[in-house]
Amino acid sequence: MKSRPPADPRIRDLASQLRRQSVSRRHLLRAGLGVGAAGAAAGLLSACAPPAPPAGAAATLQLPTDASADSPTLYFANWTAYMDTSADGSSYPTLQEFEKRTGITVTYSVDIDDNNTYFSKVAPLLQARSAFDPDIFVFTDWMANRVLRNQYAQPLDLIQMPHATNLLPSLKEVPFDPGRHYSLPWQGGFGGIGWNRTKLGRDLRTIDDLWADDLKGRVVVLSEMRDTVGLVMQSQGVSVAGDFTSDQLQKAMDVISGRIADGHIRRVQGNAYLQELKSGNALAGIVWSGDMATLKAESPDVDWQFVLPESGATLWTDNMMIPITSTHRGNALKLMDYYYEPAVAAQVAAYVNYVCPVVGAQEELAKTDPQLAESWTIFPSAGFLQQHNVQTFRALSADEDSEYSAMWAKVVGN
Repeated sequence: MKSRPPADPRIRDLASQLRRQSVSRRHLLRAGLGVGAAGAAAGLLSACAPPAPPAGAAATLQLPTDASADSPTLYFANWTAYMDTSADGSSYPTLQEFEKRTGITVTYSVDIDDNNTYFSKVAPLLQARSAFDPDIFVFTDWMANRVLRNQYAQPLDLIQMPHATNLLPSLKEVPFDPGRHYSLPWQGGFGGIGWNRTKLGRDLRTIDDLWADDLKGRVVVLSEMRDTVGLVMQSQGVSVAGDFTSDQLQKAMDVISGRIADGHIRRVQGNAYLQELKSGNALAGIVWSGDMATLKAESPDVDWQFVLPESGATLWTDNMMIPITSTHRGNALKLMDYYYEPAVAAQVAAYVNYVCPVVGAQEELAKTDPQLAESWTIFPSAGFLQQHNVQTFRALSADEDSEYSAMWAKVVGN
């Protein structure tokens, strides 16, 4: 298995730190809340799916020749801190096992820091059907819809993927990919509040808590609009799953713009925000749930905390897809199917601590760590999601997507 360094030097530095970690997240997360029931998040996860691509789109696709039989290689482009890593940080155990079983050499690369940034980089290559390394890439639901709408992904061959039937039932019929003919969820997760309690010395519970005077210049927020803006909208009493208006969206963006302008928000970033927290330049922020487990593993001497804001939290799913340019479709299908084996999915879940989409993974994890198998960050119960007002950002029309993305770009200065 090969691992290419990320293109962004900030991500490269973070990836190196992650691979040096020597503490298992499984043990560090035992102190977390445990209320899970496998698959309870599925209804909310499926609700975040955007409209479907045009009917008959698959029939117009011109697929490249699959060289898998003669070329046992595969390039997997993923997000930071999204794969199980050995205790000494030198390898990815589940990928090693896949290589051993199949003879396929995997190049695993942390290429993706933000949906928009990565899509903007690769879309011209996909449009032109130019040479493009990845055979699998991972996008959040709303961006996965854009990929499919532009016919940038190859159809899956579910007959060759017997373990894909382990997908949580209510995730099988998402509107942007009915029947999951083009995508399979990798993981899901929450948007919430994270902070360094060791340095801050107190707890945070609301979005307004982030705007305390002593946090000025020490707050980071996600460049993912649906999480950062979504959490602020919820704090203003707006349901992000409902028919909110552009004025309501703008009101939340105005809060963020003001906090950027007065220097309270230090950075608006993708996964690179982890480095700001790790370095101590930032003490708190709007973050993703599993990433806080990364910080716990890297620096167990620091009391890193994550909470769902009292006003509500966001929930999303990231999806594996095969780019239209891939010439290793067969190898990609094997890898995607492999990660739907419950025991394999459980091993990844124990490390990344994101919401697991695989039926049977909770039972497998319970065999090795019963307490972690009850973690709400991995297997949240329906009651927990309702109690904490966890919502998925509603599907946007193409016009709304364009309008709101332009509004957000002005906020973050792009």
